[in-house]
Amino acid sequence: MTIAWDKVLPVIVSIGVIVLVAILRQYSRQFAAIAATMPLNIPLGMWIVYAGAEDKQAALTDFSQAVLVNIIPTVIFMIVAWQTTRAGWELVPTVALGYVAWAISLLCILLLRRTLGI
Repeated sequence: MTIAWDKVLPVIVSIGVIVLVAILRQYSRQFAAIAATMPLNIPLGMWIVYAGAEDKQAALTDFSQAVLVNIIPTVIFMIVAWQTTRAGWELVPTVALGYVAWAISLLCILLLRRTLGI
């Protein structure tokens, strides 16, 4: 039996990040925030795309462009989370509204890309 590292490694790294954030938050909120926003899944995604592509350059270019465009809903999620926590909201409503904003902005991007043919 062989291990499919391209499927297992992202899970291991994600668990490691969660543990790192839990440890760092005891020492510094700033370091915990930096650890939480490190670009870990993007290089892993690049690796998976690269490994499975015949035209590696084109595949990485397309993937990088898609990540750049699709990071916008994540930024919107964080803006909503920041503003709702400033307004005194609790965790669950903050996260719920953040995901609603994320989903709406993602849908808008997908519709815009379809309309423009990109």
